[in-house]
Amino acid sequence: MITDDGRELWTSATGRGAPILCCHGGPGLWDMFGTFDPGPGFRLIRWDQRGAGRSEPRGPYTLDRMVADVDAVREWHGLDRVPVLGHSWGAHLGLLYVLAHPERVSAFVYVSGVGLGYEWHAEFKQNFERVLGDRHRRWTELRAKERDAAEERELAVLQWAADFVVDGARHAETMATPWFPINYEANSALGEEMRAVPESELVEACRSLRVPTLIVDGMADARPRWAVDSLERALPSVTRVRLPGVGHVPWLEAPEAFRTAVADFVARHGGVS
Repeated sequence: MITDDGRELWTSATGRGAPILCCHGGPGLWDMFGTFDPGPGFRLIRWDQRGAGRSEPRGPYTLDRMVADVDAVREWHGLDRVPVLGHSWGAHLGLLYVLAHPERVSAFVYVSGVGLGYEWHAEFKQNFERVLGDRHRRWTELRAKERDAAEERELAVLQWAADFVVDGARHAETMATPWFPINYEANSALGEEMRAVPESELVEACRSLRVPTLIVDGMADARPRWAVDSLERALPSVTRVRLPGVGHVPWLEAPEAFRTAVADFVARHGGVS
């Protein structure tokens, strides 16, 4: 598909039934929902955000532009209102989209996000080092050097392995297949812009949001779950599902529990047009 500023975005729709528009993590990564099966009766709309994966490797990389791209994907698939599901950074992008266009979103699923502020990062760093254990030395070595394509993938697999409680290396390999270059320019630009928005501003905006929202937490996520508490308190219409013993990517680690939580919520609240 082509955006209004002329950028090519890769998008795909799989399954038949009620659509769910997905926003993947990153920034600077690509869609990894290929193994997520929401069950019969649903159609999964996936896309690679601009600059990464199968989409055209060109910016600009701003929050407003990314929100506009979400809307372009919705429109390209011919939908007036649609449930939106976002994971990690994509959960934040989805939230920004819902705040900007609540009339176009019938339900919102916020998966493994990190909330509205940034105080969580120090605890995450400690958790990350603990989970990686002896592998943290290799991760640090790779981070500090110029990397070829193979080392870039090795670094990502090491890092993503810490997102799981069990079988981390296997799940991380799944996330890294297929492999595309990581867009560090997009990651840096969008991360900096995100950090510049005060938590209080987002809390105030969320207080008037009437779109039904489901928050899904893997309680063993290295990113502390208390970071999402202010978002939960701010939302007028919110349900929170906590998955014990599950890390950052619940559709890989707990597919049945995640599918049930999402499908039940969207079936109740996600009328589309």
